Amino acid sequence: MINARNIHKGLMEKDSEYRKEYTDLEEEFAWIDALIKARVNAGITQAELAKRLGVSQPAVAKIESGKNVGIKTLKRYAKAMGYSLTFDLQVIPQARNA
Repeated sequence: MINARNIHKGLMEKDSEYRKEYTDLEEEFAWIDALIKARVNAGITQAELAKRLGVSQPAVAKIESGKNVGIKTLKRYAKAMGYSLTFDLQVIPQARNA
């Protein structure tokens, strides 16, 4: 059986291009993880959230995959679970004087 975690670990160790691309997406992965954790912590299934949003369960899965999700959709997603969505801009130290 193929273990995706082992493959990922191996690629992170041996493939610098893979490692860079993955690292560049870490912030996006963190957002996706936060969405899913919030839903799970609220005890809501994708199907239940879909019902609250008036969309299909696959639409919720698409939101949770991070593919072409707008701010308006993210706000609706959060509100349907009893959350509010906030954004925080932070200065990137090395980019400040660039």
